[in-house]
Parts: sequence; C-alpha cells; structure tokens
Amino acid sequence: MKRFISLFLRFIPNYMRSVVGVLVFSLISTILSLFSFAMIVPILELLFGISSPLHEAPVYEAGHVFDYLKSVMFYYVTLYVEQNGQMQTLIALSVLFIFLTMLKVLTYYVSTLCMAFMQTGVVRDLRNSILDKVLDLPLGFFTEERKGDIMSRLSVDVLDVETSIMGSLEMLVKNPIAIVVYLVVLISVSWQLSLFALIMLPVVGFVMGKIGKNLKRESTEVGQEQGTLTSQLEEMLGGLRIIKAFNAEGRIGERFHKQTERLRNAILGVVRRQYLAHPMSEFMGSAIISMVVCYGGYLILRNDSPLDAATFIYFLLIFYSIINPIKELSRASYNIRKGLASLERIDKIMLAENPLTCPENPQVIQDFTDKIEYRNVSFKYADEWVLKNIDLTIEKGQTVAIVGASGSGKSTLVDLLPRFWDVQEGGIYIDGINVKDFERHNLRSFMGNVNQEAILFNDTVFNNIAFGVENATEADVIAAAKIANAHDFISAMPEGYYSNIGDRGCKLSGGQRQRISIARAILKNPPILILDEATSALDTESERLVQDALDGLMKNRTTIVIAHRLSTVVNADSICVLEGGRIVERGTHKDLIARGGVYKKLQDAQKIS
Repeated sequence: MKRFISLFLRFIPNYMRSVVGVLVFSLISTILSLFSFAMIVPILELLFGISSPLHEAPVYEAGHVFDYLKSVMFYYVTLYVEQNGQMQTLIALSVLFIFLTMLKVLTYYVSTLCMAFMQTGVVRDLRNSILDKVLDLPLGFFTEERKGDIMSRLSVDVLDVETSIMGSLEMLVKNPIAIVVYLVVLISVSWQLSLFALIMLPVVGFVMGKIGKNLKRESTEVGQEQGTLTSQLEEMLGGLRIIKAFNAEGRIGERFHKQTERLRNAILGVVRRQYLAHPMSEFMGSAIISMVVCYGGYLILRNDSPLDAATFIYFLLIFYSIINPIKELSRASYNIRKGLASLERIDKIMLAENPLTCPENPQVIQDFTDKIEYRNVSFKYADEWVLKNIDLTIEKGQTVAIVGASGSGKSTLVDLLPRFWDVQEGGIYIDGINVKDFERHNLRSFMGNVNQEAILFNDTVFNNIAFGVENATEADVIAAAKIANAHDFISAMPEGYYSNIGDRGCKLSGGQRQRISIARAILKNPPILILDEATSALDTESERLVQDALDGLMKNRTTIVIAHRLSTVVNADSICVLEGGRIVERGTHKDLIARGGVYKKLQDAQKIS
C-alpha cells in the first residue's frame, strides 16, 4: 500500500482542482440520491392512505432527525393535498422526484468527468516520468536488464496500472462518501436494523479478503512472464534472418509456445480469484438483505416498533444502495492488489539510482582549447578490472587510435570520456577540468560519435541526419551529406531526403547507413570525434567510400579512433595498443612496426604490408 500512496503523492498534487471536484460533486450526488429515495415514502403513504394528515408544523427533538424531516415533508404534503387534491399532489411529487434524479445524474456525470481528467493525467504523467527516467539512467542499468522486460514495464505494466489502480480510483473516492452518508441516514431511520446489518457486513469483508489473498504475488508472476514473452518476441524479430538461415523456426516456435502457456497459466491464477469476487459478493449481499428483510418484518409485526411499512421500504432502498458501493470497494481492493504488482515492477525503474551524479554547480564547457587527459584511470564493471592505470594525453587536433585484441578494453576506454560510465579510480580531464564536474548534456554536446553499427531511426533521411541538431536547414543537411559521400544515393531515392529509411535503416545498405551516420556527426560539427570501428563491418567498396567520408569529417578535429582494421589508422598521430586493460605500446605506425612488439604481431595477423 506504500507504493499506492507514493503514486498519488507524486502525481495527484497537480490535479487538486479535479480532486475537489470529485469530492464535492460526489457528495452532492449522494445527498440528492437520498432525497430522491425519500420522495418514495410520501408517495407510497399518499397512495395507500397510511399516514394521517399533519396540520401543525413539527417541532425538532434532539436525536430524531429523520422523524423531524419526515414530519416536515408530511406537513407540506398535507397543505398541498388540501389545496390541490391527492392526484395533483401525486403528480407534483413524481415531477419533483424526476427533477432530483436529473440533478443527481448530472452531478454524478460532472464528478465522473473530473475523475477522468485526473485519471488520464496521472497515467500520462506516469508514462512521461518513466520515459524520462529511462533516458536519464546510465547504459549500465540496461546491461543488467532485458530489453523486452523494460518494454513490458513501459507498456503492459503501465496499462495494468491504468486499468487496475487508476480505473479503481473512482470507486475508492466516491464509494466511501456514499457509504458514510448512507450509514448516517440508515442509523437515523432505524438504529436497530442498522446495527443488525453492520454486524453482518464484516462477514462479507472476511470472505472477500480470503478470496483476494496472494493476488499481488500472482499478479507479479504475470508481469514477469509477460516481460519474458516480450523479450523473446523482441529477440525473434531482431534475429529472423539467423532463425531462417539455420532452420530454427521450430525451436524458436516451441520456446515461444511454452512461454505463452506459462503466461496463460499465470493469468488464469489471477482471473480465477478476480472472477470469484463478483458472484461471492453478489451472494453475500443478497443473503444480508434477506436477513435484514426478515428482521425488519419481525420489528414491524411486533406492532410496538416506530418503523412502519413505507419507512421500512425506504430503509431497504438505502441499504440496497449501500451494498453496491461496498461491493465496488471490495472489487477495487482486488484491482489495486493486482495493479500494485505492476507498480512494483515500474518502480524498479523509477526508483533506480543513477550513479552518474551531476555537481551542484557544474562547470560549463565554452570551447575545447587544449587537451584531453586520462590520469591513472582504472575501471571495472563488476569485480574484475577492465582498465588498469591508464595514462593518456590527446592534444587538440590530434588523431589518436586505440587498437588491441577483442576484450582488451578499447570501447570501454572511449565510453568513459562522454560519461556513459564513471571511472572508479583516477580521472579524465578536458582542458584541466574533471569530466565529472561538467553537466552531462553540456559535455556530450562537444562530442560526436560514429559507431560500428549505424544506429538510425524509422524516419526520413533528413530527420536522421538532423537528429539532435536544432533548427537544421535543408541546405545544412545536404552540405553534410555531400561531405559524407551520401548525397548521390539519397538524391536517387524516391522522395530524396524525405524518404523513409525503415526500421533501423533497413531500406539502406550497410555502407549507406554508415554514411548517413557520418553525415549526422558532420552536421553536429563537434570539436571532439569518437569513431568506434566505423568501417569494420563493411565491404571493400563501401569501406573506401566511408573512409573518404571519415577523412573529411576528421579534418581539424580531435579524433579518437577505435580500430580493428589497422590499415585505417596508419596515418594517426599516435597509436595506443591495449592488452589486458593496459596501454602496452604507444607511438606512430612506423615506430611501432620498427619496435616489433604487440602492434607488429597484430599487423602480421592481418597480413598488412
């Protein structure tokens, strides 16, 4: 329940006007409902001649509120009957009953609108907050979580919170108001009957509580199975080419079918309890009403009870009206238990701590003027050190290559610069200022990335190149594409720069995707450029075109190149060779070849002359 309360403390304050509207109009609607029911009493007694005319204005006696109000009503009804006759009085009372009912449904409608405004607003704010948190969390968080499970939390779990918790909010707000007001009226009508009914109601609560036991645990299991299913689906769609190439359709299908069966069984465990709640509450409510009817009939038949037949019918109407809010309140408790399981999964994202802290008074990079320094940097993801005592200086305008075998720490070394991760020991400095002292967005705005896998979006060529650059003009985008050797193939596309390139750029070849990525970096025009094996996945012709584009991009910039193919870094100002997380060699291509060390062995392995 703490999570339920925290959800509202986070979002409800933005909708206090709606909350007040719900409370006020729900109260008015409940009171009007009571008056509507109260009209039944004089109508019945007028029809059947039960009551005697009342010609004197009643006097209020303490503790007899209902009797006083009833007497006032009969007094004015008597006056109206004497002036206009019984039939016209009956018509007038019926019209008044219709009018009060109209006001009741109107106020109920307004309260429902206020509730809908609040519900949809809270769900929207929740979705936006989750996405903002996901965008703010470091890359390390997502290496520990399955992508499909995170997608499930963003979609399925948020939808479950919307339907289970927010959908029950109306019942939680309105029903307690109705229950309290109805109880006050019931006690004022007949405290004996009310006491008898109240003794019976805890029995209903006990039975319904037994049914709802363990619902949260079973709902958590549903969320986990749904996340696993989404992960399998995401993997399957991303790996269709390999699945078909290895004739693994049967194996993947069998795995997916087993998971859908596990999800079905988990859902059945939840709905079994949910579906049992309604018939049980219906049965218990009918049983209590039957017992109240028997006890009320016993009081009337004794002939010494102040309760008459018409008042007893009014009591039954109110009591029946209170049964429905109690049942809805019980159903809301089931839905909330189910929704809390989803909210708990969401909070694993929302409450996740971001280790990449921002200083209270961050430094601001105005311009990169001097150098980048790695000072005794060590880093580990878990227990083992990936980088050990790295000392590296990159002067402005230099091109520095990082080479080494797979797993030597090349990508990790570069990822520390834009603070995708934070170093555990030592520090990285730009113009003498530790990168931890900068605001992350300001720091990253001075850097451009071109990765081995060109990450593109299901959008137009124009929007992919202009991604992250505000107010980019068509002329700017075209100029960047020309430098990246991409203008010709873009112009040949059906809609040119406004052609959609499909999911992850699937409508383009590997070389074309990479040149779009390079054009994006050119348009950003960063002073520091990071190239992470940008040509390693390309064929010879595409590599030549991309390398030409990279040469244009690297002019007059400080560039860090991670290279697998050593032929692409022979002209670098400095080459650093990583082995086991340490820099074991450093120098130009000629110097390292002449030294005959690790770099020479890497070159020989690639048969570079």
